[in-house]
Amino acid sequence: MTNAPEPASFEEVGPEEAAKLIEQGAYLLDVREPDEWAAGRAPAAHHLPLGELEARHSEVPADAVIVCVCRGGGRSGRAAGALTGAGHKAINLAGGMRAWEAAKLPVVIDGGGAGSVI
Repeated sequence: MTNAPEPASFEEVGPEEAAKLIEQGAYLLDVREPDEWAAGRAPAAHHLPLGELEARHSEVPADAVIVCVCRGGGRSGRAAGALTGAGHKAINLAGGMRAWEAAKLPVVIDGGGAGSVI
């Protein structure tokens, strides 16, 4: 992603559609900070803070649909744009983890207990 083109436009989906995509094999990429991640995350999420995305983008599967999520949708929108610009099929979860939690979808902590969105 070094010398990557300008962030590309990307699709946005709500939490219910995101959950369906994840069930169908999409890769859920959580770009929040470590303290936000530790407080609560979607069960299938993979953590890669936005600030580390450029250096670690090779960890994101190239052959999967990537659903990007943060707390409210802004940071994940930047991630989705950058990933789309780099050739990935990336989608932003509109409303982020706040919308996910409001839709009564599971939020967990390490070990599987109930988490919260901060």
